[in-house]
Amino acid sequence: MSKEQSLKEKTAQGLFWGGFSNGAQQLLNLLFGIFIARLLSREDYGMVGMLSIFSLIAGSLQESGFTAALANKKEILHKDYNAVFWFSSLMGIGLYLLLFLCAPLIADFYNTPALTPLARYSFLGFLIASLNTAQSAYIFRNLMVKQKAIATMSSLVISGVTGVTMAFYGMAYWGIATQSIVYITSLTCFCWYFSPWRPSMQINLRPLKGMIAFSCRLLITNIFGHINYNILSVILGKFYTEQEVGDFNQANKWNYMGYSVITGMINGVAQPILASVADDRERQKRIFRKMLRFTAFVSFPTLFGLSLITPELITIAITSKWSASAEILRVLCIGSAFTTISGLYSNLIISKGKSNIFMWNTIVLGLIQIAVMLYCYPYGIPVMIKFYVIINVSWLLVWQYFLWKEIRLSLFEMLKDICPYALIATAVMLATHYATQSLTNVYLLCTAKILLAATLYIAIMWASGSVTFKESLQYLWKKKR
Repeated sequence: MSKEQSLKEKTAQGLFWGGFSNGAQQLLNLLFGIFIARLLSREDYGMVGMLSIFSLIAGSLQESGFTAALANKKEILHKDYNAVFWFSSLMGIGLYLLLFLCAPLIADFYNTPALTPLARYSFLGFLIASLNTAQSAYIFRNLMVKQKAIATMSSLVISGVTGVTMAFYGMAYWGIATQSIVYITSLTCFCWYFSPWRPSMQINLRPLKGMIAFSCRLLITNIFGHINYNILSVILGKFYTEQEVGDFNQANKWNYMGYSVITGMINGVAQPILASVADDRERQKRIFRKMLRFTAFVSFPTLFGLSLITPELITIAITSKWSASAEILRVLCIGSAFTTISGLYSNLIISKGKSNIFMWNTIVLGLIQIAVMLYCYPYGIPVMIKFYVIINVSWLLVWQYFLWKEIRLSLFEMLKDICPYALIATAVMLATHYATQSLTNVYLLCTAKILLAATLYIAIMWASGSVTFKESLQYLWKKKR
């Protein structure tokens, strides 16, 4: 088997298991999320949502970008993993103690005293996750996508059952917090089971020196990425009610379930594969464009379709008490269709070792979002959401400029790769909307939209002779046989 064939096989297997894993994960998240959302109130989700940015930033600090640094390192030894393990573990302990003491200040910021004990409990999650950084990096570097899928899905089942049980017995937001902690704990245990690497008691952090320049840029990038993603939760928590924060977090959760199926499938293989051909620009460009077409082929119909059925889906799944979140979700889904493209772009930038570009792109985007959101908050949540999406979609052009510098991918080539799928998906959703608008039964309307939109999109792909569509069918047929 040639290197090209071997790389194609690894990419196909990674996409298959990544797609299967993320599809199953979001299905489990959906099922458990429906039960919990029906049992809990909007205020419960708002309470947990206010703390999410602190946990995510602390998690980024304890991981410090070393997962990607290990994945991109040419030669790797036991001492490299060991240094990352001990650094992450010690950082996790230090950060937890700091945030434990700062919990009352966080509660004062939001004028919600009940956040103090909840924060101290919720922050246990990133402390536990600090024990998994090296193991997760080993699994990621060695493309153990199947093992990661089993670990993730098993953890979701265990934590989901825990969350639903606690919600049923009236534990309110404590159930959501416990669900997250149980998930992290289970995932850590499974990763230790699947990874053959084990730490030694010799604490030597000197191997980090060769990775620190790369990882520090990723650390700053990840922090600003979390700020970008959660800035609305912080501003809403400060200036709006817990119910409105809960509406946004519920919408954001469903939006994440939609686009993470795609980003998880792509991200699980994109960076290792692109890094492996980083020395051959033409080959890397060819592989990247195939990934770009596949991402657009899946992303636009999936997320535009989710936007189409949002009102009916929310009403059926978690009742009309969450109807305010449906309108927020509709706009977020449109933006997320482009976010998946930006995610693929950032993977290529990282694979080229240009984490500084990734860092500054994310920092500038974050600063722009913070400024615009602070300016827009007096005009209401719908205005903030629309500007948030417009900024994120427009930023794809900035990523495109850097892709052109790295692999000479022109704007015309990018548009040629993604526009057909975006335009076809838009036309299909519009046709479906007008064809089904006379239906009044919410169950019938949701079913009709899904079936008609899926049928139209597949029929157009088949009739147009899409290469990406044919390659996907051929691989699925091969797996079936």
